[in-house]
Amino acid sequence: MLERGRKKPPRRQAWRPSRRDVLAGAASLALSGRARAVAAPPLRFGLTPVFLNNDLELRDHLGAYLRKATGRPVDLVTRRTYQEITALLISGQLDAAWICGYPFVKFADQLRLVSVPLWRGRPLYQSYLIVGAGRPVTEARALRNEVHAFSDPDSNSGFLVTSALLAEWGETPASFFRESFFTYGHRNVIRAVGSGLADSGSVDGYVWEVVREVEPELAAQTKVVRRSEWLGFPPIAAPLRGMTPERLTVLRQTFADMAADPTGREVLRLLRLDGFTEGSPALFASILAKVETLERQG
Repeated sequence: MLERGRKKPPRRQAWRPSRRDVLAGAASLALSGRARAVAAPPLRFGLTPVFLNNDLELRDHLGAYLRKATGRPVDLVTRRTYQEITALLISGQLDAAWICGYPFVKFADQLRLVSVPLWRGRPLYQSYLIVGAGRPVTEARALRNEVHAFSDPDSNSGFLVTSALLAEWGETPASFFRESFFTYGHRNVIRAVGSGLADSGSVDGYVWEVVREVEPELAAQTKVVRRSEWLGFPPIAAPLRGMTPERLTVLRQTFADMAADPTGREVLRLLRLDGFTEGSPALFASILAKVETLERQG
């Protein structure tokens, strides 16, 4: 009990932050967020038309796996042409990309090999020449004076292989075919030939085989008249500039471990691949030889 005459002590008021305190706290949180972003910048991964399709399920699983394996946010970057992705890659605007063997050998002095897919147990694939299923054509020389569909001017299987073959015959696409055009996608080559828009086409053999499995009615509209020799499968590459041994190791391990992870296995299932291997630039020697064949032709 208070003694008579003693004043009651004042009630203590709850502390309320001032406007300055609020702004200072917000700034601190923003700085903290920026620090975390700097510590873990997004992995910028490029996909060209060598990527089988634009299936959202496949992209979602790939992004999820890369985030889990690297511990970083992931930006999947797509472009219509090989040239656009290659330009982003060699300029350092991408950390890695799934490209084609043709640009890989053309810019070998600016790129590092990260990993090579394994298809049917090997890091190899072929280029196919295809025609309409009902045609009696059985060999490549019979395609003279036809309308031909190529995939991309920087595609090995969709342009370089056929062009190098013609160069060995003393021909060019312009002199051999009545007309040729680019579809900017291997599946589009199959569609063009199957629909009769083109008489023949140059296509990635891996893509044609997978289409035969997942879209048999589309592949059945065409048939293969020539298979090339086995060539290095389109690789995962990274820019040489700024690539540290530590970053390269992380990227290689990310793809090497894909088959051991449930999300990674789903990516491989959708792609019909067995896994990835580190590979060697020597895998692409035959592609380089084709580039040199075209260069000699002028």
